[in-house]
Amino acid sequence: MTLTPSQSTQPTGVRWRILFLLLLISIVTYIDRVNISVTARHMMPSLGLTDVQMGWIFSAFVFGYALFQVPGGWMGDRWGPRRVLTFAVIWWSIFTALTAIAPTLPLVHFIGIMGSLMFVRFLIGIGEAASLPNFNRSVANWHPPHERGLSIGITIGGIGIGSALTPPITAWIMVNYGWQTAFYAAGLLGLAIALLWYWYARDFPRQHPHVNNAEAAIIEGKSLETQIPPLPSKGEGRGEGGKHQPTTVPWKTILTTPTVWWLVLSYTCLGYVAYIYMSWFYLYLVNVRGFAILQGAFFASAPFVAMTIFCPLGGWVTDRLAEKYGINWGRASVGGTGMILAALCIIIGANVEAPYVAIGFLSLGAGWLYFTVGPFWSSTTDLSKPYAGTLSGLMNTGANLGGTLSPTLTPWIADSYGWPLALGLAAVMAFIGSLCWLFIKPGLGLKHE
Repeated sequence: MTLTPSQSTQPTGVRWRILFLLLLISIVTYIDRVNISVTARHMMPSLGLTDVQMGWIFSAFVFGYALFQVPGGWMGDRWGPRRVLTFAVIWWSIFTALTAIAPTLPLVHFIGIMGSLMFVRFLIGIGEAASLPNFNRSVANWHPPHERGLSIGITIGGIGIGSALTPPITAWIMVNYGWQTAFYAAGLLGLAIALLWYWYARDFPRQHPHVNNAEAAIIEGKSLETQIPPLPSKGEGRGEGGKHQPTTVPWKTILTTPTVWWLVLSYTCLGYVAYIYMSWFYLYLVNVRGFAILQGAFFASAPFVAMTIFCPLGGWVTDRLAEKYGINWGRASVGGTGMILAALCIIIGANVEAPYVAIGFLSLGAGWLYFTVGPFWSSTTDLSKPYAGTLSGLMNTGANLGGTLSPTLTPWIADSYGWPLALGLAAVMAFIGSLCWLFIKPGLGLKHE
């Protein structure tokens, strides 16, 4: 007799397929975010846009992205990541494609070409805001405590893959088929992956037809969660196996829990540093370190390769340490150590004279920075699994506030005082972020009244 998946004693591996789909969405997220920085080279002369105007268009995305982090996470907690992510990816994919025709939309008659592009990019930011909090929501639902750091690390590692792949692919499409085609292609890719996600994914393991009892039992393991006090709550929503979970967010409890604010502050510091790599690293290599344009494009991918490697590695390490020494030590040791090492590497890279050595240390700085991603995002689930989406959205709002500041402040400091000081401030921010981990104790859960 042939055993069905639900009868087999060998655990199925559906959670890892769900994780792979999340990784694909993560890659698409950063393709749709970064492609405009490449197409800007052709867009600006063809549309008559200045550097300052293009900067405002870039900022419109970040504003929408930061503004809707918490609502996006709350929707995942309330309605489940399957529907929310599907809608979000379709939403931002449509507006990614519309970027190509934004200069000809009727809006141009009222707010001009720059205003039309800002509006479209703002709407893309709103859609993408739901992505990372719902990645965390999915990982919380689909992975046991001892796998969550690794799992969110793999998922967010898509940032490095997407950011490294986008420049050469987008540039090739732009040169051969025009800058508009790059946006059409990215939009179609997003729509395809959204449909694939909706077809295969489920909100909870026991809702999936291919998950057997053995895998469900692994996912529902309580070895670490038993350390976390249960949170009293009001209202009901969806929980394990389709049961109901709290949906009335206990904002008073969340906002009076010190660990939440230390997490937000530390992640704000991380965001400040990360956005320097995403916005200025290429120009730093070309204008300051003297690399040719093509050389600079090649070496500018080095920090993102480091992120791709270090992000899941840090997640794996924090899981192992949390399992052996407890959640508080397991998260804080990796989070604090990673940010200290990031600060040291950035300081060395900013001040060393040899350009290739500088690239090596600055890339390691990015890697160690993202080594801490697993502890950050796992901590929001450790604090309260039912509100993992909302809490991670709140934390990621901090990162984008820091990310809004650094792209503008960094070139001003560099022009006024030099790049070593501009990058030195980034190192200071990473160091401050490391100190915050002395006060982050996710194993205690949310504060109880």
